[in-house]
Amino acid sequence: MQHTFDAVIVGHGPAGCSAGLYLCRAGLRVAIIGRDHGALARAEKIENYFGLPHPMRGRELVRAGREQCRALGADLREDEVLNVQWQEDGGYYLRLAGGDELTSRAVLLATGRAKKLPKIEGLSEFEGKGVSFCAVCDAFLYRGRSVAVLGRGNLARHELEALLPLAQDVTLITHGGEPEFDVPDGVKVRQSKLKRLHGRKQRLARAQLSDGEDIDLDGLFVALGQATAADIAKKLGLPIEDGAIPVGEQQQTDLPGLFAAGDCTGTFPQIAFAVAEGAKAALAMIEYLRE
Repeated sequence: MQHTFDAVIVGHGPAGCSAGLYLCRAGLRVAIIGRDHGALARAEKIENYFGLPHPMRGRELVRAGREQCRALGADLREDEVLNVQWQEDGGYYLRLAGGDELTSRAVLLATGRAKKLPKIEGLSEFEGKGVSFCAVCDAFLYRGRSVAVLGRGNLARHELEALLPLAQDVTLITHGGEPEFDVPDGVKVRQSKLKRLHGRKQRLARAQLSDGEDIDLDGLFVALGQATAADIAKKLGLPIEDGAIPVGEQQQTDLPGLFAAGDCTGTFPQIAFAVAEGAKAALAMIEYLRE
């Protein structure tokens, strides 16, 4: 089902909810999408934030912020954003793991800091030379070739869907554990960990698994865990610097209507900083939407 909003916020932590409060109070149609509590889920006791009458657990603080946004009219969704695409009409299309499709004139990325990739020899060496983080972007380059997807969650499923119509041979490498979805017909599954990547003539040629098996590959699509703000930014062609999304003074990225706030921008990892960036981004988004 497709839904239309003025603004969509990806991430319901301090930065995302702070932005949501301002956007809702401006009378805009706002959706806030998040699946977990992020880094705050590990915070047992928060004392260094303004206005707390007593120490609060991270989960409690996130829950309170979300309910505050809901009370102001935000559409809160427990879901995962798999893909964000720029549209020719100047807006954005978002696809969710649950199947819904959203369109919006403005988007805020606020999902926290990019995840650390596992230590796999050759992974960074072959990035852009056979290793990709976006099947929607690069699948066409591997038509009729042998490819693999590294991951086992919804993000991996999304990459498989983009690759199956084009690639000749598709393998899912779960890097330990079973797939968290029904694997499509025709996909080979390897539950061993990916140990090492090998190349030929400076391009990816082979993957070595922890059980000793070798797989001949032309392309490897990395889809571990959930899509972070940096993952989405990469799919949109934005630069990533030291795992963070570069933004301007008003939290804007290089794409019109696309903003980022919180830990994903490389800011100091404190709630107060995330809340401030979320508010700053929201004010800039309101101005953008009213132009």
